[in-house]
Amino acid sequence: MSDLPLDPIAIDIGQVLQHTETSLFAQLVTRPTGRAVRMAIETRLHGAGPRSLSLIDFSEVSVLDFSCADEVVAKLIQRYLEPDPHEAFFVFRGVHEPHRDQVAYVLERQGLLAVAETAPGAFELLGVRTTVEERTWRALEALRYVPPPEHEGAVSLALDPVELDGLVRRRVAFRSPVSGRIHALSHLIRHLL
Repeated sequence: MSDLPLDPIAIDIGQVLQHTETSLFAQLVTRPTGRAVRMAIETRLHGAGPRSLSLIDFSEVSVLDFSCADEVVAKLIQRYLEPDPHEAFFVFRGVHEPHRDQVAYVLERQGLLAVAETAPGAFELLGVRTTVEERTWRALEALRYVPPPEHEGAVSLALDPVELDGLVRRRVAFRSPVSGRIHALSHLIRHLL
């Protein structure tokens, strides 16, 4: 779709762990293991075009400790919030109960925000957010995308254009440089991958 100039990237953390020298099991339990996984992800992103949407899948990971959540989730997001020639967006899949608290904690500690699939087809925001950001994100999720704000009457009353801009800046929503539409990442993941 020409409105979505994104390179889709699917990364199964379980498979990445099998290929690292630091781990033979689907367990992310040391900072060096987490760093090796993050570096493998960054290598994949380096080969992508100017914009990418990555589905980082934790479904096959049996154990995730706080240091690995920090390396693989928080540091990855933090790296791509900074100005960079590559614009990266992430959705974290398989963030179920054994992983959810660790991921939420490291995001909150760093003041970050991420989209996580916590059950099949169920997406939520994890990390630091305001009530208005949460409400705006949920409304965008329900609509899947909204036209650019300059289209008169196109944006629902539930969607504050300033809050939408904030969600785009925090990389939990995507604004198409082609059409100006703002897309929910969960919809893009279903559409592109």
